[in-house]
Amino acid sequence: MLLKLAWRNIWRNKRRSLITLAAVVFAAVMAIAMRGIQLGTYALNIRSVVELFSGYLQIQEKNYLDNPSLTSSFIIDSKILDALKSTKGVVDYAPRIYADGLISYKDNSRGAAIFGIEPEKEKNVTTFVQNINSGKFFTSDSSNQIVVGDQLLKNLDAKVGDEIVLLAQGYDGTLGNQKFKIVGTVKFGVQELESALIFMGLKSAQSLLAMGSKVNVVAIKADDLNHLEEINDQLSSKIRNSNIKILSWDKINPELEQAIQLDNVSGIFFLGILIVIVAFGILNTVLMSVIERFREFGVVLAIGMPQVTLTYLVYIETMLITFIGLVAGNIFGYAINYYFILHPIILGEELKKLYEIYHFLPQLKSTLQVSIFFNVSLSILAISLASCFYPAYKVYKLEPLKGIRHT
Repeated sequence: MLLKLAWRNIWRNKRRSLITLAAVVFAAVMAIAMRGIQLGTYALNIRSVVELFSGYLQIQEKNYLDNPSLTSSFIIDSKILDALKSTKGVVDYAPRIYADGLISYKDNSRGAAIFGIEPEKEKNVTTFVQNINSGKFFTSDSSNQIVVGDQLLKNLDAKVGDEIVLLAQGYDGTLGNQKFKIVGTVKFGVQELESALIFMGLKSAQSLLAMGSKVNVVAIKADDLNHLEEINDQLSSKIRNSNIKILSWDKINPELEQAIQLDNVSGIFFLGILIVIVAFGILNTVLMSVIERFREFGVVLAIGMPQVTLTYLVYIETMLITFIGLVAGNIFGYAINYYFILHPIILGEELKKLYEIYHFLPQLKSTLQVSIFFNVSLSILAISLASCFYPAYKVYKLEPLKGIRHT
């Protein structure tokens, strides 16, 4: 009976109810669309950055993150290989060596960051191999060929095809030196990075640095960002090595994680303001509706209806309007987010250049994460119910005689 009565009361003043309904729909659509674009763009840029070089996860020696040196290395044994191959969600992996060295060409010498990689493996894990600016990328991990940063080549006053000498302190403390041939250059858009990068084959780096079969890092590509915690747990349980740590992208790239968190807080704050504004609109509608019916409430109270029942009636009316608005808002929000998944917003030239500097894709893309619809709907429902507390309280405190005399 209360549900039927509440439904009829809602449509007694159709204009006011439709305005309130429109406000709920608008808030739900805006919140879902904005949150979808925000989280979708985060995921897009995270994938862009981690697939450029770092990988979704990394296997490291336990002290490597705090002390990235050659001594913080490990051997990829059969247990690690079996874990990588048998874990669901792992697309591929790429072993690496990181070291510092000195590159010399004629009278020019520069400090360099050496990266020993397996090029065929890296193609399946990262995209930096595609950032060739001139020449080509080497195909063998044991050749004497290297690829250097575009700015480093200019600083050396060398060109593709020239031979250089590379010096570096090895794992055992000895100084290794070897001749290599520059076969290509890479360009990332960050001059500081391009002025120090050297890529060489993994086996060549192990020979130069007296590493044997040790590596510093194994970069891992996952099938989905949302599966990283599950993949991490599976790998940890299978490897069971106290000297090995498995880190996700946010631990490897803390600056990116902090930037996303900062932007995320501002987005949530804006959505909070939007929902609070809608709450005041609902409060005004419910309060006016209650005050207009004080005389009716006084009559039903006088003939014996409990005040708690009238309070329930006010809440049911609010829930009905909010529920209808949320259903419509979720449908429209889903359609908008789906559209922006198929047709991302492409940024203009100035923003495009800024995004590309940080290796972000210059576009805004949405997502259909269930948590977005659930959280937005729950927030609007909660704030709607909270906003009708005061009108419900006035009904609860209403005396039958005062209600009948109300004009």
